[in-house]
Amino acid sequence: MTATQSKRSREQKIGRILTRVIGAAPWTWPVLRPAIRRFFSDHAGEWDRRTGAGSPEHLEALAAAVLHVGTVPERVLDLGCGTGSGSLFLTREFPRARVRGVDISPEMIHEATKKVGLDPEGRIAFRVADASSLPFEDDAFDLVTQINVPPFLSELTRVVRPGGYVVICASRGPETPFYTPERVLEDRLVRRGMETVKIGACGRGTFYVGRAL
Repeated sequence: MTATQSKRSREQKIGRILTRVIGAAPWTWPVLRPAIRRFFSDHAGEWDRRTGAGSPEHLEALAAAVLHVGTVPERVLDLGCGTGSGSLFLTREFPRARVRGVDISPEMIHEATKKVGLDPEGRIAFRVADASSLPFEDDAFDLVTQINVPPFLSELTRVVRPGGYVVICASRGPETPFYTPERVLEDRLVRRGMETVKIGACGRGTFYVGRAL
């Protein structure tokens, strides 16, 4: 195993542990948040090159998932948007939608904001925000998405309107560091008033699509 492979394997294991801890005990998040924010901030400038964010392989699970969104959204929220590649994809996929991307890392938001020039109509905006305590009203969005970040399901279901959709993707499936199995997501979201629309895979990625009742 090369040094790079060893580092990625270590990050995968750490990410998996953190995801399980946050999912089982959300109250631990304030303790874990500074270290996670620091990790993403430290790597923001090299993130796209380091992870392939924005590449067809990175986005293919999201592209497959949104095909199962049954209504055309006008208000979209991208949680843990990172450098904004998923948010920009959503503006192209849904040309009528206003897209908001949020991330806990100011450096990630800085990198994402530099890409806004790729959206000449000004339908996309980024801001620093914590997915565990979102600065949005109840039922504010028609579609809420996230790629490769731990899910804060109470907030996610709070901000999606009745009849709106939730899309949760892992671009490398079970090899994604912050990965929650789709059947676990289904169980937890059904208990929060969601119905499962589709669980699927595309390339290496996997996805869950749900609709708020």
